[in-house]
Amino acid sequence: MSERSERASRQGAGRGRGHDAGSSTPGAALAAPGGGPRRSRLTTWGGTYRARPAHVATPRSTAEVAELVAAAARGGQTVKAVGARHSFTDIAMTDGLLLRPEAMTAVRSVDTTTGLVIVEAGLPLHRLNSMLATHGLAMTNLGDIAMQTVAGAVATGTHGTGRDSAGLASFVRGLELVLADGTVVRCDPAHDADLFAAARVGLGAFGVVTAVTLQAEPAFLLHAHEEPRPLDDVLDSFDDLVAGNDHFEFYWFPHTDRALLKRHNRIGPPARPLPRLRAVVDDELLSNVAFGAICRFGRAAPGFVPLINQISARALTAREYIDASHQVFVSKRRVRFVESEYAVPRAAVVSLLRELRATIGRSPWRITFPVEVRVAPADDLWLSMASARDTAYVAVHVFRRTSWDDYFRAFESIAVAVGGRPHWGKLHTRDAAYLKGVYPRFADAVAVRDRVDPGRVFGNAYLDRVLGP
Repeated sequence: MSERSERASRQGAGRGRGHDAGSSTPGAALAAPGGGPRRSRLTTWGGTYRARPAHVATPRSTAEVAELVAAAARGGQTVKAVGARHSFTDIAMTDGLLLRPEAMTAVRSVDTTTGLVIVEAGLPLHRLNSMLATHGLAMTNLGDIAMQTVAGAVATGTHGTGRDSAGLASFVRGLELVLADGTVVRCDPAHDADLFAAARVGLGAFGVVTAVTLQAEPAFLLHAHEEPRPLDDVLDSFDDLVAGNDHFEFYWFPHTDRALLKRHNRIGPPARPLPRLRAVVDDELLSNVAFGAICRFGRAAPGFVPLINQISARALTAREYIDASHQVFVSKRRVRFVESEYAVPRAAVVSLLRELRATIGRSPWRITFPVEVRVAPADDLWLSMASARDTAYVAVHVFRRTSWDDYFRAFESIAVAVGGRPHWGKLHTRDAAYLKGVYPRFADAVAVRDRVDPGRVFGNAYLDRVLGP
């Protein structure tokens, strides 16, 4: 099935039972008169899923969220909160009540002594990073995209790469949630520890997160060293590269033997940022403008993709710079794409990549986007992709509006064979029957969900599939 036809078949994903009329005002009431305005449309950033919520509300406070959730539950309506829509799955799709968090972006407190900060759920990561910098603080690790909201990034297990530092949710020290009956609760390791363990990567299944307590640290610099290398050299030295760097990742360009290796390590001052012209040329003109044009040409003339990739990979040059950590972690991603990602045992990743390379080589696929590989240490979050095991993340992408089914399913079969765990926000076909076998605390998380949302007020088609109805 093509991506276009599969998207069309997914309209109205979700299980809400709301009215046909829509609304989009702060604190919007659930009741709507017959023949009201056309329902709002909700579409993911990558264009993979769409839905028409019956109602859209933009609450300004936790109290308003609680009032809206309680009213929805009484009316038999489902509720989903959605941030930047950067998930490629239907995790936030609903035809019930949609809560938008953009009016809840306050920084409630900053403690520069302990590094603890409390922020509201709708604060975008790029604004979090800027705020922390003004206080001389920084997050220990970040993903490479900073447009998501704090709550959305935490809920889906957003991660970067790190030998010793895990994903964003591992730095959550407390959560404020609105439960299915409208009750406001605060959980942390000392208060409802089970709910906290489940809801840190909560998929939106346990409640609406309204505020997050994060552990930051004093601001630091990273020395970025990026260079092209033969893929086999990277794979042969993979373990040494992980062990020898604070943050290590690489991108492999399909149809070539070349990879772009990135090593980011802590260093003392002074900073030595990229010259402005070099930054604009590399990160805007080449990585976005030129790459977008290449992707559009490759979609129109796929037979040229292997040659284009060969030329592009050979044109890569090394660069080094020293900058504030968030400036190094985060990249500008203006070219829209569709993505699947699996977290696999770190010991299995090299053989997985060799098999993926062979599979692509035997296939008729023409892949313009590189394959991305990152790492993380084991953590103790029940639904984290790195739960209880040292992990490597492998992500595959295609340009938006390009057929992806066969490629992603072949990749998935390779990852599943080694016990891979799909990223909650990226395309996959796994269900609860599979997932309970690869997450040691899966049953415990489901039990917490049964306790706090027995009526599935926060349910939708995606959660029915991955957690069970």
